[in-house]
Amino acid sequence: MAATSVQDIIQRITGLDPSRLTGFTGVVLFDLSGEGGGKWTLTISEGKAKVEEGQTATPNVTLSMNADDFVAMANGQLNPVSAFMQGKIRVTGDMGLAMRLQSILT
Repeated sequence: MAATSVQDIIQRITGLDPSRLTGFTGVVLFDLSGEGGGKWTLTISEGKAKVEEGQTATPNVTLSMNADDFVAMANGQLNPVSAFMQGKIRVTGDMGLAMRLQSILT
């Protein structure tokens, strides 16, 4: 089922099967602009994902984008690489971690 809001995606992330998170460790800050946006900190360690509103830790990578683009990306309607090339997504920090996120978000 397609997500319709940032909150839908956040719920989807926190309910992920732990096997999808194996070997994945890091702190990601989503800095989302526009309606429904805000800052969200995703912490992944030991097969668990925790999402908190606001910037609650020092991120390994920060993804800045419009909230609508974030929803479209999570629904597979926006290719993350194309969006990055078009300047719709700004990445600060660990680019490798940012690239691995696609498998979790979609």
